[in-house]
Amino acid sequence: MTDLHPGSQADASLEDKVQYLMDRQQVVDVLLRYASTIDTKDYVGLRATLTDDVHGNYGGAEVDGGDNLLAWVDSMTTTKTWQHHMLSVYHVDFVSSTEAKTLTYHTSHQIDSEVPGSTSRIIARYKDTVRKEDGVWRISDKLMEIGWVDGFTAPG
Repeated sequence: MTDLHPGSQADASLEDKVQYLMDRQQVVDVLLRYASTIDTKDYVGLRATLTDDVHGNYGGAEVDGGDNLLAWVDSMTTTKTWQHHMLSVYHVDFVSSTEAKTLTYHTSHQIDSEVPGSTSRIIARYKDTVRKEDGVWRISDKLMEIGWVDGFTAPG
């Protein structure tokens, strides 16, 4: 990639433009897959979205390492019987051909077996660093800035 800014690619080659679009889509895909694998408790799939040295900060709860982050997510969702993340990826800013900074708006809903009839909702932003290793984009740093958490009665 010769120019990593989408607004200034007029002089970039067709090959560079196609590579930019492919990398951008792969970055978005890994962010969406991160959320969907949590929703379905697909922990093999979730682990595949993370670098080995990933750092996570979830509203102040900090976790280091891919296996540790996986165990932390599992512990936080043990009693969740249904989860639903809605993500909107707003920015993918390439720092280099192997690193991007992203901004994603996040709304998630969870039903917990310990609180029947109730749904919790989290409104947050993810600020991620995504790194390309061996040709695969993975999350290497995840900061979750929580705006608010609330709850409501789940529909019957």
